[in-house]
Amino acid sequence: MGKLFLHLHPNKEDLMAALIGEYECRLDEKGRLMLPATLKKQVPAKDLKRFVINRGFEKHLNLYTGKEWDKITEEIGKLNLYVQKNREFVRRFNNGATELEPDGSSRVLLPKSLAVYAGINKDVVLFAHTNRIEVWAKAEYDRAMKQGGEDFAKLAEEVMGKMPNDNKGDVS
Repeated sequence: MGKLFLHLHPNKEDLMAALIGEYECRLDEKGRLMLPATLKKQVPAKDLKRFVINRGFEKHLNLYTGKEWDKITEEIGKLNLYVQKNREFVRRFNNGATELEPDGSSRVLLPKSLAVYAGINKDVVLFAHTNRIEVWAKAEYDRAMKQGGEDFAKLAEEVMGKMPNDNKGDVS
């Protein structure tokens, strides 16, 4: 699989590393996941000490640095909890969320309940994007990436087609 690279978002007060790439790895016999060196290079050293993992929107897990998790929960904390859908979202988003501290070998222990939720046994794909690392069972990741692959152009148009285009040469 491809290597992971570091990109920085310009024009931000607190430059955040935008994670990118995918990496295949395996859990050890104790259910620990070693963070690949190429992935660790994308994260500032001070942010490698604390991670938070939670359920993803699909059948995967999301791994955040503690700093990113704190930003997200600050946003979620602004939701009006008198609205039932907001309460339901907060509960589901935080359900199973667990703080992880890498050991001396840069391994994190995946909580059993979260591994079961995502169908993770041994072979794992880490899919890094924006501010998170999605943790997938390899078979489930492969299935998700194949599903609707031929419709990617249509999806791109639906999602990105209405965005303003700063391309001066655009004649559409």
